Amino acid sequence: MEELHDVQLTEIKPLLTGQVGQQLWTRYWFLPRPQEHDVETAHGVLHVTMRGVAKGNRPTILTYHDVGLNHKSCFNSLFNYEDMQEVTQHFSVLHVDAPGQQENAPGFPAGYQYPTVDELAQMLPAVLSQLQVKSVIGIGVGAGAYILTKLALNEPSLVEGLVLINIDPCAKGWMEWAASKLSGWTSNLIDTIMDHHFSTTCAQLLHISQDIPQDNLGLFYSSYESRMDLEMERPVLGLNDTTVTTCPTLLVVGDTSPAVDAVVECNSRLNPTKTTLLKMADCGGLPQVVQPGKLAEAFKYFVQGMGYMPTAGMTRLVRSRTHSASSVGSSDGSRSRGAAVPLAEDISPSNDHAALRTIEMSA
Repeated sequence: MEELHDVQLTEIKPLLTGQVGQQLWTRYWFLPRPQEHDVETAHGVLHVTMRGVAKGNRPTILTYHDVGLNHKSCFNSLFNYEDMQEVTQHFSVLHVDAPGQQENAPGFPAGYQYPTVDELAQMLPAVLSQLQVKSVIGIGVGAGAYILTKLALNEPSLVEGLVLINIDPCAKGWMEWAASKLSGWTSNLIDTIMDHHFSTTCAQLLHISQDIPQDNLGLFYSSYESRMDLEMERPVLGLNDTTVTTCPTLLVVGDTSPAVDAVVECNSRLNPTKTTLLKMADCGGLPQVVQPGKLAEAFKYFVQGMGYMPTAGMTRLVRSRTHSASSVGSSDGSRSRGAAVPLAEDISPSNDHAALRTIEMSA
């Protein structure tokens, strides 16, 4: 019989140490599992994914992806980020996939008429109603940003706030349309979509080429390319603002992205007292993928400005400069505002300063 020896057992410590690690571990295991739904609407079926249950006292985060992506490839990097998971403890999340863009989507039958972008926006209230969502904070990228803005214009009572990444409020001009048609004759759809995203990364190319049926992708792209001009006009101070979104809005664009001009144009059409333009460094055309930490930090500030999550910690957001512009409708020239204030205050609905606010984020 072998001799028994005393063995000293030491406590096994988790890889994530301390209170923060314990909280993250608990968070991971108790996150609500996503529920997928196919919702019938007047313009067809929408595939959506709901995480959590809509809370009556606060909005649901509603996401809408860009062309060439679906909700996973567009938003997983952002929503899997630690700071964003802190946010999702306080809000339910509803991801929308445009028709035929979800993973393993079937092809459309012959003769199928894909919805216009206006109709894609009109499909959303039915989805929100069925899932008992009373209001939303929208996060949209590219085509998704355009669609969520249409929702806010059509149903302002449903939208409490908007985060619009790479939004282009303008219809394609005739010359642009002709150029895109000519490009379509000389290049394949994947190259065209990659140009749209201003990205040539292998991961995005692999997703576009494998995860979405090419016919489905082409229909969504054509629908977006045929969009009309967003009918928004910056309101005259003191007059009715029914020609513009009425909710707080955060516009986001990479500082080296060709989308900068389009986003600045959108900024010029929105109410300056409720809009902030955020330029993010080193992220090009996919800020939510390349710099998810910075965007999560900015989003936390944004929801704080709306009165939610007052105790959330902030560490990395840096305001490097603030630009002022002439007040809209003023007859006595420009009125400057050079003092830097927190982002949460900037985009609060109660902020009465009529100024163009530009924020730059660095690492």
